[in-house]
Amino acid sequence: MKKSFVAVALFMVALSAAQAQKLTGAGATFPYPIYSKWFSEYSAAHPGVEVNYASIGSGGGIAQVTKGLVDFGASDMPMTDQALAASPIKLIHIPTVMGAVVPIFNVPGVSDLNFSPEVLADIYLNKIVNWNDPRIARDNPGAHLPDQKIIVVHRSDGSGTSFIFTDYLSKVSKEWAGGPGKGTSLNWPAGVGGKGNEGVAGLVRQLPGAVGYVELIYALQNHIPFGSIKNAAGNWVKGSIEGVTEAAASVKNMPADFRISITNASGANAYPISSFTYLLIPAHPTDAAKEKVLRDMLSWIIKSGESEASALSYAPLPPNVADKALSTIYALP
Repeated sequence: MKKSFVAVALFMVALSAAQAQKLTGAGATFPYPIYSKWFSEYSAAHPGVEVNYASIGSGGGIAQVTKGLVDFGASDMPMTDQALAASPIKLIHIPTVMGAVVPIFNVPGVSDLNFSPEVLADIYLNKIVNWNDPRIARDNPGAHLPDQKIIVVHRSDGSGTSFIFTDYLSKVSKEWAGGPGKGTSLNWPAGVGGKGNEGVAGLVRQLPGAVGYVELIYALQNHIPFGSIKNAAGNWVKGSIEGVTEAAASVKNMPADFRISITNASGANAYPISSFTYLLIPAHPTDAAKEKVLRDMLSWIIKSGESEASALSYAPLPPNVADKALSTIYALP
């Protein structure tokens, strides 16, 4: 009897070891707060599963997953047709949540600001260089704007947050579209660079006169004021879950591959710098056991994790998009 018990115990240990899986991912800093929570919770609920995620920026995540260095990547920027075609590994986009990129600022004596689209673009084009510029004052009647130089802060790494921000600027400013353009890495006309949303938030908090852009949760966590933006309907709106949700509602037909831009969306209260963020999943797994765990984790995120999005200032996927994402996940090998 004792030998039988030992044999069963050894079998269970061996089975547990066989089922133990370590998943590695890398990429976007935009969704890092919620990814960190999700991966920790999923691992805790599934003994033997460990999920490690490196918040290195969307560009780094795309580079690592296309080279097969991680089990999944993460990006706020949908990969282009050219990038997908050039990748040695066929990748599938799975949307996870939606978020807002907000203009943060550190202006002594000022706690709230309005940024019209053209003013925001011209600040980053280095055409508006002082906080008491008449164009900023026009949008902020009654504000005591100081005679202080504007310090522009941008991302120094390949960044999906930069893509979202510059995708928006390219839609609202012809000069921006014809100049720096949109992308994860740009030749910025002016300013200093910070690594990750964390780096940009830190620089703006430290530098009087600074302006930058980060995902909403980073502004809230760091207690940095962020401004309102005039949306496509002509209304001043601040980054919020509700504003992002309304921006997503402008999409009438979600593409089968989920690659879409929702910046400068229509809608009375739509927040104009909104975006989906994605996990990048290999379409043809080389490790069946890992793929099974990855598929299970993805379905857990959509069915259970979405309910936690709002608490971290992300907007959950619309029900129709969540259903479509689950169908894509279930169809994975």
